Amino acid sequence: MAESTTPGAPTGGPATPPRIVPWLLAYTLGRLVIAAALIALIWLVGLPGFPALLFGLLLSMPVSLVLLRPVRDRLTEGLAARSLARRARKEELRARLSGDIPGERAA
Repeated sequence: MAESTTPGAPTGGPATPPRIVPWLLAYTLGRLVIAAALIALIWLVGLPGFPALLFGLLLSMPVSLVLLRPVRDRLTEGLAARSLARRARKEELRARLSGDIPGERAA
């Protein structure tokens, strides 16, 4: 049977976990932008400095929860995939250290 040469096709090797840093940065920056925008909006409406800061931060939580859901979901998927890959590597190392290497036949 011929090997698949399609880019991105499974090769049979261990799966590489997705990169989470871009999603983490996007989520963090999104939270900061939403908080800053709400604080500025509340300040422009006429509430003075510190109360505007408190209300803006308080309101940014549910707004971020709704607006940043796709980014948060991708970040959570990436973290879960990295956890599974780490667990698989750990089990493989334990098997190798105990001498029970999968795929080898006992002589």
